[in-house]
This record gives sequence, structure tokens and C-alpha cells, in this order.
Amino acid sequence: MSHGARVIRTGVTSAGPASTSPPAASSSASASSDGELVDGAYFRSCAGMLKVAQMISLLVAFISINNSQWTNYSAYSYFQIVAMCDLVMVLFFYIIHIFRIYRMLTCVSWPLAEFLHYLIGTILLLIASIVAASKSYNVTGLVAGATFGFLATILCVLSIWSSYKVSCITQSTNAAV
Repeated sequence: MSHGARVIRTGVTSAGPASTSPPAASSSASASSDGELVDGAYFRSCAGMLKVAQMISLLVAFISINNSQWTNYSAYSYFQIVAMCDLVMVLFFYIIHIFRIYRMLTCVSWPLAEFLHYLIGTILLLIASIVAASKSYNVTGLVAGATFGFLATILCVLSIWSSYKVSCITQSTNAAV
């Protein structure tokens, strides 16, 4: 039993459909947006701004920990590894969305990959932030790094929630069609 590739359109906002113009006008608009190299709307979207906030908080956490006097080598090296891995993966998914690579590589379930990344990364970042906070001994840079680690954890939880919410809406919309 062979199932063809399905196209999921997520251009519906809370205000209604994305376009109320005639089909001829919308097809020419979508053709011009498909030809663009960079998705400018993703920069301004909630998911795009959330990824930028995650990258900034992870970078600040890494720099704060890196430039402080460490009180426990293994705890802070673990925190640095987790923060950099999360930063690289968030940047990877940001680039995937900005350049619309997910349209070219349809063999990968990008929503599932991003969801699993955020799930695993959030758990590891939460553990690393708790360990970093418990070993900081009131050293200002270490406390700041742990605080930004907790902020990044909260932002990752928001990303998981929004990713799961979009996945559920997409599935229920598909079931109704």
C-alpha cells in the first residue's frame, strides 16, 4: 500500500485563512514566495524570535560560565558542552526554517526531529543548570550562567509546547480533511 507525499498547509491564523483573494492571485503570490531564498516571515514569527532568544541566552550562559573562576570542573564542563550542543542545534533548526530546507529534504520529519531535539535538550539543559547553580558558591559569573541556563530551559519548554501544539493542530486538521 503506497501513500503519496502529503502537503500540509499551515497558513491559517487565528484571524482566518491566510488569503481571501481569488485563486489566481494566491497562486502567483505563492509562486513568488517559493522563489525567494530566505523566508523573511520566519524572522518575525513567534517561533523565529523564540529561537533567537534561545540562542542569545545559551550564548550568554556559555560566556558567563567560561569567563568565571570555576569551583567544580566537571559540573561546568558538562554545562558548557550541553549549552554549546543546544546552541548549535537551535541554530541548525533556525537555518533549516530560514532557508526552507525542510521543503527540499522531505525524507526527514522536521517537526518530529525538532520536537525530539527540544525534549532531550531541555532535559539535559535543566540538569546542567541545576548542577551549575548548586556548585556556584555565589560566584557572580557562575550564578549568571546558571540563571541564563534556566532562562534557556524555560524558552525550550515554550518551544516544546508550541511545537506540540502545532503538531496536534496539524494532525486534527488532516483527520478532518
